[in-house]
Amino acid sequence: MPIPQADAIIRIKNLRLRTFIGIKEEEITNRQDIVINVVIHYPAIKARSSENIADALNYRTVTKGIIQLVENNRFSLLEKLTQDVLDITHMHPWVTYAEVEIDKLHALRYADSVSMTLSWQK
Repeated sequence: MPIPQADAIIRIKNLRLRTFIGIKEEEITNRQDIVINVVIHYPAIKARSSENIADALNYRTVTKGIIQLVENNRFSLLEKLTQDVLDITHMHPWVTYAEVEIDKLHALRYADSVSMTLSWQK
């Protein structure tokens, strides 16, 4: 009997986008830079021995969904933005675990960023 394989892990690193995020007047009227990091676990059983894209979780599709969400919406809270991105990451039925970290750059004086991390597990 074959030994079960651990999940494959997809990492989308430093996806740099601009969106409206925040509650102050300047945040409401001006797009801000954010950086998104995503981790997705899935079994990849078929993809391990195949060259067929249908056998793999297509990270390009996930990324396009994130870009569309972020660029076409406005957010008051970093928590809401992070949850909405997380919802996209685990839409595919094969996903067993997903984690999203979003950095809001220059949100605080003297800090590079403020980040929010949320995760989901099947």
